Amino acid sequence: MTRIHEPIPWWATNFTSGEAEAAAGAITNRHLSQGSVTELFEQALAKYLGVPHVVAVTSGTSALTLALMAHGIGPGDEVLVPNRTWIATAHSVQILGATPVFIDTEPDRPVMDVSTVHRHVTSRTKVVIPVHMNGRSVNMEAVNAFAAAAGLVVIEDAAQALGSRDQQGRALGTLSKAGCFSLSVAKIISTAQGGIVATRDAVIDARLRAIRTHGVENTIEPNTWIMPGFNFRFTDILASIGLVQLGLLPGRVNRQRQVYDLYEEGLKSSDSVRLIPQQVGEVGPYIEVLTKDRDRLVEFLKLRGIETRIFYPDLDTAPYWNFDEGLVNSRVFGQEGLYLPSGPSVTDEQIERVLAAVIESR
Repeated sequence: MTRIHEPIPWWATNFTSGEAEAAAGAITNRHLSQGSVTELFEQALAKYLGVPHVVAVTSGTSALTLALMAHGIGPGDEVLVPNRTWIATAHSVQILGATPVFIDTEPDRPVMDVSTVHRHVTSRTKVVIPVHMNGRSVNMEAVNAFAAAAGLVVIEDAAQALGSRDQQGRALGTLSKAGCFSLSVAKIISTAQGGIVATRDAVIDARLRAIRTHGVENTIEPNTWIMPGFNFRFTDILASIGLVQLGLLPGRVNRQRQVYDLYEEGLKSSDSVRLIPQQVGEVGPYIEVLTKDRDRLVEFLKLRGIETRIFYPDLDTAPYWNFDEGLVNSRVFGQEGLYLPSGPSVTDEQIERVLAAVIESR
């Protein structure tokens, strides 16, 4: 079989740069659970992001949950969440007994429309979570100004935004009380599973670290129970992989920009498939397009060995929430959005083949 007929996955995660050796070294040296290697990983991430504090946890979902717990969110509270995000954002709110309130997107970008947020604030609203979907920057100046006036806490969901910056060059996830990132498999760098919370606030950092291990600072000989918590602990084995991956991040950011540029140029001639744009500084792990004939395109590409993923549905469509606001902008993304083969492992040759098939599908 020639190379051109080999299947193209929508995403591929490869640990081929010394990750296996690093993990084996951690095991050999008995660095297993959360310890000195995790601390080194946290320090390296803090330096990269330009913040004083990073706390590593089990997943991006855990990061969001921990950040909400650190701010005292619980039953009776409401949290503003964009209708276009991975459902973990809302589940992190729900699992604490609070209520997610869904906000529509901007017309042309699948991020929170900050101009509409004020319509949803009540006396129970405590937090707003702007989500930097696929590395796209929410207008954080507007979010922070609104939150300050309304007495709300801002927690950024930057799960898909590590390495991405706003137009002022500031790292997304560092522009609020806490920024939450994911290190799962389909991210620009990965530890297979994992997440982090970044903060500039020493008090919040101390709370995060205590809550991460059942609210106990001294896990060897605890002499008091400080606060409620859970087991969100990271491991030194995963941290050893993370340190290798973090060294690859600058190169992967550059590669992601190249991948986006190739798709942007190649899709200019398509009148049926439109690339969702990125702004200066933004770097997302995924290539996202809109097409009104999504099902047909998915099948057309599948028959040519090209794997895709449709966008997940709008959050308010889940049957366990009773939310009937008119979220008209988000509907377009939920119904027409498609991920084309993406990520730092996709080759130029594969991109050319995808683009040729997309153009042929007309």
